[in-house]
Amino acid sequence: MLREKETKGLPGWVVAFILLGLGIYSCWSFVQAATDGRLWTMTFWLVVFLLDILGWFGLTVVNPNEAKVVTLFGVYQGSIKAPGFWWVNPLSTRRRISLRVRNFETGRLKVNDRDGNPIEIASVVVWQVVETFEAVFNVDDYENFVHVQAEAALRGMATSYPYDAHEEGQLSLRQSASEIAERLRTEIQERLEKAGVKVLETRISHLAYAPEIASAMLRRQQASAVIAARQKIVEGAVGMVEMALDQLSAKHVVELDEERKAAMVSNLLVVLCSEQTVSPVVNAGTLYQ
Repeated sequence: MLREKETKGLPGWVVAFILLGLGIYSCWSFVQAATDGRLWTMTFWLVVFLLDILGWFGLTVVNPNEAKVVTLFGVYQGSIKAPGFWWVNPLSTRRRISLRVRNFETGRLKVNDRDGNPIEIASVVVWQVVETFEAVFNVDDYENFVHVQAEAALRGMATSYPYDAHEEGQLSLRQSASEIAERLRTEIQERLEKAGVKVLETRISHLAYAPEIASAMLRRQQASAVIAARQKIVEGAVGMVEMALDQLSAKHVVELDEERKAAMVSNLLVVLCSEQTVSPVVNAGTLYQ
């Protein structure tokens, strides 16, 4: 299987001076032959002048981070990657390929996540061409190929993971952005292997529930957040009540029977778990009155 091979042309400035000198000399010789009436000599120098003009079409410039893929009558000759001014066969075809780092953002795709919820997702893909032969000859249009395969990989990745994690340690699109981005990069790279393209980085640029379920999912997230917050508050309150009872008992501050302990626990939980400021009632009598 053919692979990229790097080649170099002749130094462009040297060839340009040679062509310039040959052109001037062939014109002067043609005039001299015409003056002397030498027909064959005139024909010879005319042919040389025409070949000299043809030679100028072999000059080509290669800019930094650029390559020229050279083919001659359908045969791959090589790729010129060294920047500079070069001369190649003027009958050859030279196709310019940019080796610069490029990026693009995929369109916002509407897909269902692993749980079947419709979501909108988009990503940014950073890539560059590293193998010019594959980029030119293995695919029809490598830029369009990159765009299509990136969107296909993103769509497949979005359907493989839930939007939100429902279990601890579970990967999700929203909470595991770094891991998802790396897996997406690997997936796109596998698809673009035959196109001579290297994927440098991917990032999720847009992620949201589809508009038709966005309000319902927002309420669900808010409810989950409230439940989680309440859980933390209750856990903290129970710990504080337990600590208060243990310290009262250990320091023998007051002896409480089970009924009074239950009342104290109830009062402390009300104070600690209430959303609004609690106004305590001070008992001015004895413990049991």
